[in-house]
Amino acid sequence: MRTIKRSGEHEIEVRRSRFICSLARVTEESEAREFIQLQRKTHHDARHHCSAFVLGDSGEIQKSSDDGEPAGTAGVPMLEVLRRNEITNTVAVVTRYFGGVLLGAGGLVRAYGGAVSAALEHVGTLQRRPVRVLLVEADYVLAGRLDNDLRSAGYQVADTSYDAAVRFHVHVPVEDVDGFHAWLAESTGGAAQAAEGPLVHAEM
Repeated sequence: MRTIKRSGEHEIEVRRSRFICSLARVTEESEAREFIQLQRKTHHDARHHCSAFVLGDSGEIQKSSDDGEPAGTAGVPMLEVLRRNEITNTVAVVTRYFGGVLLGAGGLVRAYGGAVSAALEHVGTLQRRPVRVLLVEADYVLAGRLDNDLRSAGYQVADTSYDAAVRFHVHVPVEDVDGFHAWLAESTGGAAQAAEGPLVHAEM
């Protein structure tokens, strides 16, 4: 699955109608609905605010709304663009300002889907994949060099905590866990070891 790099807005024009697609990163249905209401208030003078959102690590929650457009001509094609691009944890709202020219069902499907596609290209996307959290402890003498070595080797240090020792929370793709243990032993001469934490989905 993928998600958007950032929230953002992009506009296209189709036969004098303006289609403004607003995208936001969300993790809960309540957040998605709050964003939809926010766009209604922001563009209160527009006729339609059609929406679609996908949530969950596997995109298991999917909902859409035509908001007064003919059934199946807005929310469904918007949702299909999100699905086709394997986007999750994202809400899309397309606000339409009618330009006086009727587009027909096919024209609406292309316009609403096209608005979401253009907005995704505008904001960019990131891959989300399952990773194992590895907890690496090191004493303060070793920690500075280890931090640099981890990043230089391309490992993602998600968090660092300081207590009696320094603990690095490293996100490692599941298939690379064994290789990480070997790399850590060689890099530190056995002075640091990694405990395996939970499996999470992270942006890569």
